[in-house]
Amino acid sequence: MSATVVGVIGGSGLYHMAGLTDIREVEVKTPFGRPSDKFIKGNLGGTPMVFLPRHGKGHRWLPTEVNFRANIFGMKKLGVERIIAVSAVGSLREEIAPGDLVVPDQAIDRTTQRPSTFFGRGIVAHVSLADPFCKDLCARLCDAATQTGAKVHSKGTYLCMEGPQFSTRAESRLYRRWGADVIGMTNLQEAKLAREAEICFGTMALATDYDCWNQAAGDVEIEDVLKVLAQNVELAQKIIGRVAKSLKEGRSCACASSLKNAIITERSRIPKKIRADLKPLIGKYL
Repeated sequence: MSATVVGVIGGSGLYHMAGLTDIREVEVKTPFGRPSDKFIKGNLGGTPMVFLPRHGKGHRWLPTEVNFRANIFGMKKLGVERIIAVSAVGSLREEIAPGDLVVPDQAIDRTTQRPSTFFGRGIVAHVSLADPFCKDLCARLCDAATQTGAKVHSKGTYLCMEGPQFSTRAESRLYRRWGADVIGMTNLQEAKLAREAEICFGTMALATDYDCWNQAAGDVEIEDVLKVLAQNVELAQKIIGRVAKSLKEGRSCACASSLKNAIITERSRIPKKIRADLKPLIGKYL
């Protein structure tokens, strides 16, 4: 059996993956346009890995400009079965302090301008997103984080906002009343698309600030965010290294077959071009 390929999506502050060997850059063409950047293929402690900087090298793309579909489709074409996403977030809870790590288990989508599905244009599919993050992968992330000495919160609701501006104070207070625990600008599109691609997905959310609800802590300033991120990048890389070592066996979670009964379009009516474009995703079901 071939080795499991692990994908890593680096967010703000994480633009490369330390410890990779046998490195090569790969351009991947997708039906959805160009990914954020070239994919970096390599090997981390015996585990094949594919790394992609979400915002491109040099941080060129706004959250809304990130081509999430191309990024996840590219990971699928490269054989990735599990994706670990790293994201900077604001904390909506007193107990989640800047510098803490949160592994979310739920999410709320507040975005309005982003494509969030591979389907349409003649084919309809409805996957389950009741639990948007892979439970198995998240458990491994929590274990690895604990082993590295990080202060980790093993559950939480990630609210995905449009951005690029940070929240108003009224919004921040509203999200707290909704039960959200952290706020970011990227992860939910990735989680939705990974589920459609039958890829396990888990998030390491690095808390950088208290958002603006906590006036005692001061308002969000990008300089402070980047300072906390810089302190946590090395820790995130260590956690990824530990998790990668534990992912050598096959998958037993439901993520691997999430499309099995999700495609409801009559097979004979699916356009040939769509069949060809989406073959890496739907080929085994047609």
